[in-house]
Amino acid sequence: MLAAMAVTGNASSVHGEGRAARQLAEEAREQVARAVGVIAPMVVFTSGGSEANNLALKGAPVERLIVSAVEHPSVLEAARASGKPVEVLRVDGQGVADLAALERLLANGPRALVSLMLANNETGVIQPVAEAARLAQAHGALMHCDAVQGLGRMPVNFALLGVDMMTLSAHKPGGPVGAGALIVRDGLALTPLIDGGGQESRRRAGTENLIALAGFGAVAQAKLPDMTLLRDQLETGLDGAMILGAAAPRLPNTTCFAHPGMNAETLLMAFDLEGIAVSSGSACSSGKVAKSHVLAAMGMSPEISHAAIRVSLGWTSTHQDVDQFIAAWRKIIARHKARAAA
Repeated sequence: MLAAMAVTGNASSVHGEGRAARQLAEEAREQVARAVGVIAPMVVFTSGGSEANNLALKGAPVERLIVSAVEHPSVLEAARASGKPVEVLRVDGQGVADLAALERLLANGPRALVSLMLANNETGVIQPVAEAARLAQAHGALMHCDAVQGLGRMPVNFALLGVDMMTLSAHKPGGPVGAGALIVRDGLALTPLIDGGGQESRRRAGTENLIALAGFGAVAQAKLPDMTLLRDQLETGLDGAMILGAAAPRLPNTTCFAHPGMNAETLLMAFDLEGIAVSSGSACSSGKVAKSHVLAAMGMSPEISHAAIRVSLGWTSTHQDVDQFIAAWRKIIARHKARAAA
């Protein structure tokens, strides 16, 4: 990214500076493409995952949308704003999409786009995307996958998932905020969200953010550590807590837990005072502590939903960090029990 700051040309210009900028953008496109097993022309760069999700749902040539009940708000809100009929796919108590229900939805109605995330941003639960894609294909539907949470944390391969479109974001695996991509199957025409210049093969107008794209390319090819042992260490230390989605396959870095009788907002502040940053619900909720639509879809009681906290391990997290978290948790629990006994 520092090297890219020295490139001042517009990637759409034909002079030497423009060609140097274009080379940077295309190198990043190739790096992102290799990371998910596609060819570079299938990569449409965007400002992030939310824009990519909006492009997929609003631009797809379909007559209706089927979205899972646990999708990221940028999928759910884009679906509602698309002007197309929207059907919600239910999930089970672990937060896994009901494929039998999906088949019934696909069998009734005109051509659909199914949007099912690769892994949930609140619980880390991994969805059966490949199986859903096979059902969609059998019914002539298109398949979109929001794979933002997966990149850098689990294998992500466009062809193996069998989808038509896939959303990625640079900042989840440690890259810059403000860069994302929609991977689009070759030959699939989309209506652009942003009109103007001919950038991104006329699928997304606007001068490219070369510095962020350079960072996206770099992090896409980086090998990140497996955080499963750290997550297991953390969860073992959560005395008295309920791990949500524990019976389903999950990401190695995400834990969503709740302790009945405790309030999420109080927990957020208590951990913050201990120097630990955790969240409640989606991290894209403008700083609000609000009811989780994901936990509601899983059938969790209000007592559990209001107490649920999400912990995300980072690419630099250590066993010492987890020990510090567990020590803070035990201190918070001890204070809670003391107050309850008073």
